[in-house]
Amino acid sequence: MTITSDAGHIQAGPPPTPPPGPDPAHEARLSRLLRPHAWSFAAVVAFQVIGAVAGLAPLLAVAELGRILLAPGPVDPGRVWFVVLAGAAGLFVRLAFTGASSGIGHIVDGEAQLAFRRQLAARLGRVPIGWFSHRRTGELAKVVGEDVSAVHPFIAHAPGELVAAFVLPLLSLVYLFTIDWRLTLITLIPVVLAVAHVPLMMTPTRLREEKRFDAAMGRIADSVVEFVQGIAVVKAFGGSGRAHRRFRTATDDFVGIYHRFVRGLSVIAAGMQLVLSPPFVLLVVLIGGTALIVNGGLPPADLLPFLLLGLGLTAPVEALIAHGFDDLRAARRAVGRIRDVLEAAPLPEPAHPLPPQGHRVELRDVRFGYGADREVLRGIDLVLEPGTVTAIVGPSGSGKSTLVRLLPRFFDPTHGSVALGGVDLREIGSHDLYRTVSFVFQDVRLLRASVADNIALAVPHAGLDEVMQAAETANIHDRILGLPRGYDTVLGQEAELSGGEAQRIALARALLADTPVLVLDEATAFADPQTEQAVRRALAALKGDRTILVIAHRLETVADADTVVMLDDGSIVEQGRPADLLAADGEFAAFWHSREYR
Repeated sequence: MTITSDAGHIQAGPPPTPPPGPDPAHEARLSRLLRPHAWSFAAVVAFQVIGAVAGLAPLLAVAELGRILLAPGPVDPGRVWFVVLAGAAGLFVRLAFTGASSGIGHIVDGEAQLAFRRQLAARLGRVPIGWFSHRRTGELAKVVGEDVSAVHPFIAHAPGELVAAFVLPLLSLVYLFTIDWRLTLITLIPVVLAVAHVPLMMTPTRLREEKRFDAAMGRIADSVVEFVQGIAVVKAFGGSGRAHRRFRTATDDFVGIYHRFVRGLSVIAAGMQLVLSPPFVLLVVLIGGTALIVNGGLPPADLLPFLLLGLGLTAPVEALIAHGFDDLRAARRAVGRIRDVLEAAPLPEPAHPLPPQGHRVELRDVRFGYGADREVLRGIDLVLEPGTVTAIVGPSGSGKSTLVRLLPRFFDPTHGSVALGGVDLREIGSHDLYRTVSFVFQDVRLLRASVADNIALAVPHAGLDEVMQAAETANIHDRILGLPRGYDTVLGQEAELSGGEAQRIALARALLADTPVLVLDEATAFADPQTEQAVRRALAALKGDRTILVIAHRLETVADADTVVMLDDGSIVEQGRPADLLAADGEFAAFWHSREYR
């Protein structure tokens, strides 16, 4: 199947609201997403543990060296050099293993992000188009772009930071307890005070503010996408003021939410940074150590390990809480949104696919609705014979686009069936369906690729002669030759095409695909009269035994059709040959005459 534009119009809707607090099912799904990288994660953690343990050696060496040198009596040079060499060796091992851990972590991060984006692209290509109608374009773009990138701290940094935050303090505590358990507990006071601030960051109010923050970011992304996509219409009809107002409203809302978000965190963050700061830690240790030394409970030389390791005890915790905590929570929320997209139900594939026997299309008692209370098609019975052109006409909102999108199975009917070659579309495998049906949208989106690649999108093995023949049939060959590098010109980079020219590229793409069923959603809406006539003549010559379904707004397209289907409010009100329907002087005749003098 050839698709030449966005897969349907994406409407604004409220973003899904995740439940507050940890979700065990969410954590299980997260582990499934990262399961292919489990061994790499294990290597990252193992290397980081070795690096953290070795990184303690220089601090211990300095502490022991101070105790040796300050101890009464002669100094043992051999012991001094042993301690120095042990500290240097630990530093070397730390650098080697933490560097390896960081390198592997970033490699895994790149692989995981690539896998996420591939999975998202594959899933978005398989979900029904109706799924998109409940989600904003900007939000989906944020999931594929920003949310996948937001997982970086969780994959590349979290294992190392978590290990450093727990392993290093734990080993330090064991060593300090062997020296003096009372001063060890005093040294832990800053850490306890910092950890006491954590629940203040997890209150229901904070969680609600996080959701509002994420929603505001989505609204900004959505308003930017809509403004950029509609800039031509906005300028043409003088709506720039309204468009700018919507963007400004989204940014103003975000600024207000961001201020509240930051204001709530600022006091907590300031308190945590204060109690974990080196001056505060040193002050606590010096006060406690001085009291013990004055009372004769601690040798003065034993204060040195606490001054050194006390800072090492709090530094990893400070880095995790001050910098990594918000990143990890943001990554968790991002993974939740990625998971929601990856778990969107695709259109089901048949267990035992059947190939279509021919390309006769039958719609039997078809009903379809985008929701339980929004039925768009009501009891459609229609047969499209091979070798015929069927034109769908009707007022706006009558269900024309929805009807034609059933043929390439963008939706499944909620009642009734759509059959191709005597086989229900739900029983035909995607591969066979895509080789049978081509679809050309009215609103064409071309890839940033060469003209030849754009035309050969559905048939990548096609030769240049075949591409040129399709372009000639679509009456776009001469225009392509006038581009800077002809068929090698990269669209969107070296040249821009008008709306009518883009439609002819899309039509050439569908013609090259050479599928027996061709669906045109007013594919010449932007073409000039001469080009439209040429395209109509080409389609008439190529018709053969093709089954062609056209959404028609122009009388010339309707007049060339073998059968006209008049839709109104989701139902077929008239059907027949154009001349017969005009003679009947019914709703189609009124539709015809209302456009005859435009």
